[in-house]
Amino acid sequence: MTYVSGGGAELRSAPAAVPPGERGATRIADRVVAKIAGQAAREALGELSEDASPPYASVVVRHTAARVRVHLELDYPCDIGARCGRVRRHVVERVGALVGMEVPEVAVQVERLHSETAHGAQQGRTR
Repeated sequence: MTYVSGGGAELRSAPAAVPPGERGATRIADRVVAKIAGQAAREALGELSEDASPPYASVVVRHTAARVRVHLELDYPCDIGARCGRVRRHVVERVGALVGMEVPEVAVQVERLHSETAHGAQQGRTR
């Protein structure tokens, strides 16, 4: 690259490009990835009963991979396996798209089931 400085011409070469390994990196905090995973789980589940707690996630990040554990409550009866599978797929898709991380593992932990028949009834056993 040539440019003029002051009254005389001065030749300078363009700065050398910095190799990718030396440029630095952006590190995304585990809690940010966990919030994104929790939001993705909420999106995948859609509407839940009013007494269900919103899903949340815990995450362990290593390099460019995130291992996710999602904790959720489901309305019952439902196809539990299908709903958990939908949550897994959506979490992998959203975390990958928004954070650019690989998600090799999403463990879904169903902490509580909410029975539709007991929705208006008092707490207790239902036969």
